[in-house]
Amino acid sequence: MIKDFPKEERPRERFINQGPSSLSNQELLAIILRTGTRKESVLQLSQRILSEFQGFRMLMDATLEELTKIKGVGEAKAIQLLAAFELGKRIANLKKEDRYVIRSPEDGANYVMEEMRFLTQEHFVCLFLNTKNEVIHKQTIFIGSLNASIVHPRELFKEAFRRSAASMICLHNHPSGNPTPSREDIEVTKRLVECGKILGVEVLDHIIIGDKRYVSLKEKGYL
Repeated sequence: MIKDFPKEERPRERFINQGPSSLSNQELLAIILRTGTRKESVLQLSQRILSEFQGFRMLMDATLEELTKIKGVGEAKAIQLLAAFELGKRIANLKKEDRYVIRSPEDGANYVMEEMRFLTQEHFVCLFLNTKNEVIHKQTIFIGSLNASIVHPRELFKEAFRRSAASMICLHNHPSGNPTPSREDIEVTKRLVECGKILGVEVLDHIIIGDKRYVSLKEKGYL
């Protein structure tokens, strides 16, 4: 039984400690099945299923009837397997959507202009980019008047690390419609740029959105 295995050799523990890529097909299958039978462990059951179908290639096309014919595989286990394989097929068929590429401050401003120009409160937004300057994620970090105490670098860079971003562009709107940067805007920008240098995630620009107008603090020489 699995409980008789040393804890560090059990599939779930190996998954946690060493990551999914370290597990064999047998171990991954065992995690999905969760339990074996009275006479064999889930690892033994997994190996028997793989042997029956000569590996994953034939197993992934198995029917519910074929799976439930295997001793120790009831309807619940068979459905778990089929659901996992169906998810795998759907993920494999996903098409990578075209991502918006930012090559200039104008590109960054255009990406958010229509949704931000009419906002009645200041919104601080970050665009997280990959190494090709493609937008991989957009997130509103906070809503309210901009000041250094509110825009905490921790929140920005935590999200950057979570998204594996190579760089970011910060944007916020001025509800007045006038995108002229304030002293606070400049101070916050310098603080974020310095943090980015230390943490290895470059802050490419801070763009202020007005009514059909924008100001790039990079173009103004503040970065």
